[in-house]
Amino acid sequence: MSTVNPATNTQTNAASQQQTAASTQPQMGEEFDNFLKLLTAQLRNQDPLSPLDSTQFVEQLATFSALEQQVRGNESLESMATMIGDIHAMFASEWIGQTVTVESSWVPYSGEPVDFKVSPPDGVDSAILNIKDSAGETIWTKALDLSDETHSWDGETLSGIDVERDQIFEFGIDLYSGTNFVGTAAPQVKTTVTNVGNENGTMRVGTSSNLSASVDKVQKVGDE
Repeated sequence: MSTVNPATNTQTNAASQQQTAASTQPQMGEEFDNFLKLLTAQLRNQDPLSPLDSTQFVEQLATFSALEQQVRGNESLESMATMIGDIHAMFASEWIGQTVTVESSWVPYSGEPVDFKVSPPDGVDSAILNIKDSAGETIWTKALDLSDETHSWDGETLSGIDVERDQIFEFGIDLYSGTNFVGTAAPQVKTTVTNVGNENGTMRVGTSSNLSASVDKVQKVGDE
């Protein structure tokens, strides 16, 4: 599981990019103007009997053109960065506080019940939940009623001693069609979005259950 940057960081980054653009623009503009003044002065003050070599003149014009393109390119990049920051902020405002499901085999236990959903494929008529600790030992198993919309686990164990909080457990849901084993599925944990951030170009959400996922792996409850 990875940590995402808070939505407030997204908004702060957008503001920071705007400030950077504001401070950078005059520097590029000043450099651009100085180059133009220097070239104009050189043309005005050249010796009529020994004018500027045409090759040098072409080279300086090429330098001028390259600088102009760089300035315009920087302006475009700064505008794009500002737009992306604004989009991130808008996106975060639409997700934070939403109840969602995050599919994950590894589930943190904070001491609060872990609520989850199961979406079995067609033909599956029974399911058994198996929970293992970090050592791979099965600590809980239970047949699930697939007619229930939501299932829950509150730290129960086969030994009758509830597990301690702030641990991570492996959830596996064995699916059956009659007596035939179909496969093992991960639960879709119900949780609340607490922050949204950008990680290596991918938008991710962080949740109250300490699970994080890319937005394409998250589903708002009610949108299923």
